[in-house]
Amino acid sequence: MRTSVPEQLLKIIDEIDEHGQANLTRLTVLKKWFARPTRLSAFALWVAGRAVSRRGKTSGAAATLFLEARTLLAGLDPITPQLDRQAAGRLHDHLRDYQNEYKNQKWGPVRIVHNRNLLLVEEALSIYLWHVQSPSHGYRLAADYCRHYDPRYGESLNGPSRTKIAEIVRFMFSVEALEDERT
Repeated sequence: MRTSVPEQLLKIIDEIDEHGQANLTRLTVLKKWFARPTRLSAFALWVAGRAVSRRGKTSGAAATLFLEARTLLAGLDPITPQLDRQAAGRLHDHLRDYQNEYKNQKWGPVRIVHNRNLLLVEEALSIYLWHVQSPSHGYRLAADYCRHYDPRYGESLNGPSRTKIAEIVRFMFSVEALEDERT
């Protein structure tokens, strides 16, 4: 079923092109798209797959976690992905434990993230396992996936974000087309 959400995301790309940045909250439009059952879990696992494909150079525990995640996420159906829930839970726990370091700041504890891509996989598995009916979790995952720090604009949607938003749009068009085929 076609929606107007992908077109609204394309407007965000236009805004980035015109002004150099856009506010992260513009991605809240995704909540409407996630309201349809199965889309949120499909999106979360798609982001996880993208994150593990961008691993860069890693070694030790991080490399092992990337391998475990790639193995778990291999060959999933793009619309109705099904993971072994026990394996997904174990991987989520390993990912959380790997980056379970906090530093106390004057406003409270702050989690230290050593590998942003592994954090995205952890968040995606959390959605798949426990928050599949929470579009706001999907929005936060999309914001974490797309945000980029630029000293001119702070933490927002800017230059490199436009590529990730375009990837999301292509994913959405693919899911909507496959949904139409299956109905």
